[in-house]
Amino acid sequence: MSDALIIGGGPAGLMAADALLSAGYSVTLTDAKPSLARKFLMAGKSGLNLTKMEPLDAFLAAYGTARPQLEPMIRAFGPQQVQDWAQSLGQETFTGSTGRLFPRAMKASPLLRAWLRRLEGLGLDIRTRWRWSGWQEDSACFDTPDGPQQITAKASVFALGGASWARLGSDGTWVDAFAALKTPLAPFAPSNCGVLVDWSPHMTPHFGSPLKNIRLTAGALSNRGEVVISATGIEGGGLYPLTPALRVGAPLQLDLFPETSHADLSAKLTRSRSKQSLSNTLRKLLKLPPQSIALAMEMARPLPKDPAQLAQQLKALPLRYTGLPPMDQAISTAGGLRFEALNDDLMLTTRPGTFCAGEMLDWEAPTGGYLLTACLATGLWAGRGAVKYLQANAD
Repeated sequence: MSDALIIGGGPAGLMAADALLSAGYSVTLTDAKPSLARKFLMAGKSGLNLTKMEPLDAFLAAYGTARPQLEPMIRAFGPQQVQDWAQSLGQETFTGSTGRLFPRAMKASPLLRAWLRRLEGLGLDIRTRWRWSGWQEDSACFDTPDGPQQITAKASVFALGGASWARLGSDGTWVDAFAALKTPLAPFAPSNCGVLVDWSPHMTPHFGSPLKNIRLTAGALSNRGEVVISATGIEGGGLYPLTPALRVGAPLQLDLFPETSHADLSAKLTRSRSKQSLSNTLRKLLKLPPQSIALAMEMARPLPKDPAQLAQQLKALPLRYTGLPPMDQAISTAGGLRFEALNDDLMLTTRPGTFCAGEMLDWEAPTGGYLLTACLATGLWAGRGAVKYLQANAD
């Protein structure tokens, strides 16, 4: 019997374990998969974006409606603390031109190995291939390779993830057991994903081509960035912050000239429109790449001949999409356990001694370091909450 039980071996669960072990408590950590932090490792394969080094108010704005709940946690463990934590594990970091913080090694595996060495050195007991199946009175129940098992602990932290990338461990199956406690839950929905588009054959040569230096707008949300034309639609970091609006079907528009006003673009077109064909105007005068021209033709053919109308079309090009990809293909999910189900320490009000953290909570944020930072911050907060609970309930 450990003092504390952590269920879920991603960044939030590991951070909770770190807080409890550092306070001198014995900790058992379980995970349904054969190894820990699989989604974390996948996210770091092409460069692990730890956080974003920007003013804290700007950073907090990325959490939208969940900012009031997450703010104290991120103020306690925000971008600077993430950088200090990574460096304490021997991982040198650097800040890119956009403010994003990366480990010098770029990959997640060296950081994870160093972190696990630290936690195991503190006495962490790890049980893999242990899938949580619910509660039986005060015990947590698991399906394991050796059959059903139970663990009774004085405090528990759940960090079971959302409902995307099920093959890496986040499958959302924990919802039913929590619903039985009558805890408030928000339905899961895809977040940080692309949009589906029914392309004509005209677009096939441009699959895999980027659209750079554009502004995307959906409903009240707008973002400047880069996306990629894929066989199924549009995807990429420039689009991901708009997911909340796209989920409800808000019209999507692209500004192909975000640095040029409508008046200036119209004047430029007026001066040259009579001298060359529309195709040459787009290609030579405006220097649009082939994929941008193809997209304009796909979505707004025939393009208007009037310079003012053409300028307007290029600055507010409608992108007709048919919906979002399946939730399991999304980078993350919205929805989950509502904050009203928890006290200020992230403890379930219906089950004292049980804390929750990470993506299983009802919040969302765009990629770019915001997701990982909030997982680490909520995991640390829940772990420290469990420490307070154990101290207050010491025998």
